[in-house]
Amino acid sequence: MATHRKGRCACGTVTFEFDFDPTFVAICHCLDCKKASGGEAATWFGVPTTTFRVTAGADQTKGFLYVADSGKRLTRNFCTECGARLFTSDLEGFPELTFIQIGSLDDPSGIRPVLEMFVKRRLDWQKPLDLPQFSDMPH
Repeated sequence: MATHRKGRCACGTVTFEFDFDPTFVAICHCLDCKKASGGEAATWFGVPTTTFRVTAGADQTKGFLYVADSGKRLTRNFCTECGARLFTSDLEGFPELTFIQIGSLDDPSGIRPVLEMFVKRRLDWQKPLDLPQFSDMPH
């Protein structure tokens, strides 16, 4: 049975939930993830869109349409009240998935990254983890 998980923005206006145990959990060092997270990398994971539900504050989310280096479009969704980035939807490259920022979960325990990607963009002071390393998007 899949784990029931919940998440929220920083101010608690937007909440969401899903029933799924993520298997594709990535630490991404691409420029888009750096800009969107404000950090050296972003950690996110994919869940089937059919399992993902915004449970409160859907009218308080705003999507930002972005074209990735691959040329494919996606929508980064955040809370209009506090600005917290929550999830990425409408991914042309992964149409059946919603990507969730691990930091938006109420309890991320048990979810561990399985790879690092776009490591060609990793800053030299950030040490690689003992995980498979990909220069770009893994295929």
